[in-house]
Amino acid sequence: MDHRWIIKEKPEVEKVALLSSEININPVLASILVQRKITTYEEAKAFFRPSLDGLHDPFLMEDMDIAVERLNKAIHQGENILIYGDYDVDGTTSVALVYSYLKKIYSNIRYYIPDRYSEGYGISAEGIKWADKNNIDLIISLDCGIKALEMTHEATARGIDIIICDHHLPGSVLPEAYAVLDPKRKECRYPYKELSGCGVGFKFMEAFSIKNKLDVNQLYLYLDFLAVSIASDIVPIDGENRILAYYGLEKLNNDPRPGLKALIDVAGLRGKVTISGIVFGIGPRINAAGRMTHAGLAVELLLSDSYKSAEHIALEVNSNNDERRNFDANITSEALRMIEDDIRRKNAKSTVLYKSDWHKGVIGIVASRCIDKFYRPTIILTQSNNKATGSARSVDGFDVYEAIAECSDLLDQYGGHRYAAGLTLPLDKITAFIEKFEKIVEERITEEQLIPRIDIDQMIDLDIITPKFLEIIKQMSPFGPANMQPVFLSEKLYVSARPRLLKHEHLKFYVHQDGNDVVFETIGFGLAQYFELINSGMRFKMAYAIEENNYLGQTTIQLLAKDIKFD
Repeated sequence: MDHRWIIKEKPEVEKVALLSSEININPVLASILVQRKITTYEEAKAFFRPSLDGLHDPFLMEDMDIAVERLNKAIHQGENILIYGDYDVDGTTSVALVYSYLKKIYSNIRYYIPDRYSEGYGISAEGIKWADKNNIDLIISLDCGIKALEMTHEATARGIDIIICDHHLPGSVLPEAYAVLDPKRKECRYPYKELSGCGVGFKFMEAFSIKNKLDVNQLYLYLDFLAVSIASDIVPIDGENRILAYYGLEKLNNDPRPGLKALIDVAGLRGKVTISGIVFGIGPRINAAGRMTHAGLAVELLLSDSYKSAEHIALEVNSNNDERRNFDANITSEALRMIEDDIRRKNAKSTVLYKSDWHKGVIGIVASRCIDKFYRPTIILTQSNNKATGSARSVDGFDVYEAIAECSDLLDQYGGHRYAAGLTLPLDKITAFIEKFEKIVEERITEEQLIPRIDIDQMIDLDIITPKFLEIIKQMSPFGPANMQPVFLSEKLYVSARPRLLKHEHLKFYVHQDGNDVVFETIGFGLAQYFELINSGMRFKMAYAIEENNYLGQTTIQLLAKDIKFD
């Protein structure tokens, strides 16, 4: 697949020179910082040395004082409290964090995770019935609820108060809950809008701690849950999220909770756990519980108080993940064939596929896999409870949530983000939805948005790369959306020895550059198609990241090729 290379605009020379001098780093690295709006010594200090003192006052969030007051009332009056969360990583880590923290203070507390298949996303009728049957007085919903108008009304009618902690975009009308905590509320003056669902739950507990003069350091013991949530929910890792992810990773690497330590081990993660390690190792295994069985298993794992009790659950979750991979591979293969074998689908600007027997738990993953092959907004639908239910994924710059909202007349419900959403519709509306969604995408999407892009921070020569250069790049982590790992471009490159093919799809070679003598080992995942051209000695340019490679006790610099273009 071709990629667009977008070289970022060079910042003002004076700003770069001043910052380079003030913090004593290479001008290339100073330029990357200025591109990321870090222009002064103080801003650089805050970036390289994040501090929990930099967290915002939780009471700036709309309804926070009301929510804390209601929670205090529940505890003082001995009420029954239910912690209710979504079945994905963000929801289960949210429940684990809030439940664990409150359980140390108060005993009349339980948790509830809806079944993905029988109840669906969000606050469910079954969940409200369960709460009523179990004499629950207060529900704290996490990572869901912002659009649960009907279910909130139902709970209130049964005498149950709800505090909603969510981070999804609200609709035009808010639920009539006791309190609604969501930084994306239009009237909310909370300065950081991109918290994960677990992040909103954390701010609630932070406010509760402050109000009751509790030691907030006891809450910080659960930041490893929050780091897993931030990484897995693909929220921006800037501002407050960067501080929370930084300290959450520190906890995860030095003193993880037993359930997370067991997951690290079964995932085979070696060395320091990074955001990438969470995204590809820990997150999928937590998600697999809800995809293949019930997410309550994931919460049980996260709440384990000993490694021994966590280990056998982690193995079960890992088995679920293996099963999920099989479903994922088979359904992806079937979906790609459906596109390849239909000229209309192949030439469309969007992909919407439906098959009644596809496993609901993996359709979001399949949508992402289809985008890897056919880069365009994609929705995968299957049948559940006599309805069509689906997951949508999008491409850079295209708001799939907005496009789905334009089709709301055909839908029972929908929700999500700019790049990922979920929807439910009647089976007899599928064809009409496919046609309308394609028309909307065709009208709005640009040709550029249909070509994946690689953002390049700087063009450099290879001889600028040194251990000190890499050390400063490492200190820019944690990397993720809004703070991506720097990508460089170098030209006039060649190989002097035969490259190697790994598993017939990856490329490994030693790269040289005309004009200097340095050589770096390079690996390009999924770049096997360039083997013959590179082996021919043809000069090329390469977009790449710089990484540390630890092998058999030796540490070397390795380049991670993102894409290659030939002169």
